Amino acid sequence: QVQLVESGGGFVQPGGSLRLSCAASGSIFSIDAMGWYRQAPGKERELVARITWGGSRNYADSVKGRFIISRDNAKNTVYLQMNSLKPEDTAVYYCNAHLAPFRVGPSENYWGQGTQVTVSS
Repeated sequence: QVQLVESGGGFVQPGGSLRLSCAASGSIFSIDAMGWYRQAPGKERELVARITWGGSRNYADSVKGRFIISRDNAKNTVYLQMNSLKPEDTAVYYCNAHLAPFRVGPSENYWGQGTQVTVSS
């Protein structure tokens, strides 16, 4: 069983910063990638940023230059530093991990429970 535990969401004024963390625990043999998705009310869930365990990163165009994703391999943890936040960044942010829980078998997708980020004056 795999658990993803998120932390760091909250309320911030426009232009402010927040840092999200997501720690993966449980039955983990190897991690391929971890990332963050978000879903605003009435909208579909979208990719925000993703990082492979080899270090390759990709970002949504809307957050490039403002958000930075990083990882700590030893802790099975991914971080999302969010700077220059805008009201349109308001959403529930979900951690995602693509990992192999066992030495034999396929990698699978796992999701955290989500953490609310609200940007408002």
